[in-house]
Amino acid sequence: MEVRMIINEQLERIYPEMVSWRRYLHEHPELSFQEVNTARFIAEKLEQMGIEITRNVGGHGIVGRLKGEKAGPVVALRADMDALPIQDEKDCAYASKISGRMHACGHDGHIAGLLGAAYVLSRMKEHLHGSILFLFQPAEEVNPGGAERMVAEGALDGVDVIYGVHLWSQFPVGKVYSVTGPMMAAADEFLIEISGKGGHGGVPQESIDSILVGSQLVVNLQTIVSRNVDPTSAAVVSVGSFHSGSSFNVIADRCKLSGTVRTFDEQIRRRIEERIHEITAHTCAMHGAQYEWNYIRGYPAVVNDATETQRFFRVAADLFGNEQVERSPLSMAGEDFSYYLQSIPGCYMFVGAGNPDKGIVAPHHHPEFDIDERSILHAARLMIHLSLDYMNEAWQTRSLAQE
Repeated sequence: MEVRMIINEQLERIYPEMVSWRRYLHEHPELSFQEVNTARFIAEKLEQMGIEITRNVGGHGIVGRLKGEKAGPVVALRADMDALPIQDEKDCAYASKISGRMHACGHDGHIAGLLGAAYVLSRMKEHLHGSILFLFQPAEEVNPGGAERMVAEGALDGVDVIYGVHLWSQFPVGKVYSVTGPMMAAADEFLIEISGKGGHGGVPQESIDSILVGSQLVVNLQTIVSRNVDPTSAAVVSVGSFHSGSSFNVIADRCKLSGTVRTFDEQIRRRIEERIHEITAHTCAMHGAQYEWNYIRGYPAVVNDATETQRFFRVAADLFGNEQVERSPLSMAGEDFSYYLQSIPGCYMFVGAGNPDKGIVAPHHHPEFDIDERSILHAARLMIHLSLDYMNEAWQTRSLAQE
């Protein structure tokens, strides 16, 4: 109880500074793989805390290492750094100062929360049975993102477990969420270009209408989920863009369309990819059209480790109360935290950041997106206590084994 009180007091004391960090970053957003000043800001804060850092990991990523005074496992905590190419339309003092760019997904809050956790943990080395890595990752918003590159460059070497938090404006502030197994979907992209035969709109028999073929293809693709996927499984196939033609009386010779596929199961993912290709080929053949297609695999599904998710529910209930901890619904959004979880055990969590009473209701990637900043404090508490719980459990297990 004494350690918890110290942690709470230190977090509350540094909370105003965490808010100022978040607002500075919100005013100065940087896009994926361009996070030069963001990385410099993070590195300076970590060095002021006495934390050893490594720069330029996986791009502009920063890895901070805090060694406890006692031997033990290595725990990694991750925050993403990049902003989005969206115009900030909020009316507030900390709105983005960079035209056409904003933190519309809460990554500024993730950074502030992890810096706050680093500050507190750096002042309690005597309680750490092991080491903690603070992973500040670039380019979560693009595919391929920064997580895969950080893993490839050794960011997880020697790490035993990893935890990550996403502030979520669609969940109320004060509540936290996670789930065992799949939590966020694999996010893939497909692009199809249909080649027909252009002609006069009044003489259709002499042409191959690419718009007609494309329109039928859009309809046909919608049969994949309804007829090729087990109805008890979740999947999405959505066509998001359709471009063709330039005049009212000309039959277009080309049609381009693109879309996304979201799945949780790898076998279903492969089956949908196959069916998109098959349906495209047969639809075009039926009309005598040709096609080119490209299927781009995005981030894999985020799949939480069962043991670490159980730890989340136990630790979170102790911190916030049972009524504030819920099983997360599955999300069709993608997240490259999945690459860390493919390498080592861990748990990804949502921390509620919405607050209708303050008008904080806009969804992620929206021009008016914002967070209730108390969520930053909740995220930091969660990451600190998960780290300590894992370390203490490993220490107790080793002590029992030595008796």
